[in-house]
Amino acid sequence: MPNPISFLGAIHTVISLVPVFAGIVSFARYREIDPAAGAGKLYLAGLLVSVLTSFGLSSTGGFNPGHALGILSLLAAFGGLLVPRLSFLGRLRPYLSAFGLSFSFFLLMVPGISETLRRLPASHPLADGPQSPVVLGTLLAWLVTFIVGFALQAWLIRSRRAGAVRS
Repeated sequence: MPNPISFLGAIHTVISLVPVFAGIVSFARYREIDPAAGAGKLYLAGLLVSVLTSFGLSSTGGFNPGHALGILSLLAAFGGLLVPRLSFLGRLRPYLSAFGLSFSFFLLMVPGISETLRRLPASHPLADGPQSPVVLGTLLAWLVTFIVGFALQAWLIRSRRAGAVRS
């Protein structure tokens, strides 16, 4: 196996699957990460534990880009939770909240995509490093998915607001 995984790496990987699946469930049910719903709460708790366990891992022996993405993901999620309480943002609040929580999910997946492509299949991984064309292409596709997904979220928020005004 070209890239063996440590015991802590295996634990971190299992823990990291919790926010991935909880986020997918939340998007499927609510078209967003709803922090008031069970899947949203599980996503946020899983995200926190996932990021914290990542600090015990480092192929470079110190702080690395994955750690930075984890911190940014936590900040985006925290921002998504904080924005609805900031009345001076007015009508932007639901858009900014959805963006923050969705962006945290986007960031959570970046190191996961890179690591998965560099480790699987175990006998002959699809990528040999983070700059591999397959990693970069997949991350570009993930970025496009995020942009389209957030545009759809914004459209749904706007549609709900317009429906509420008509009622």
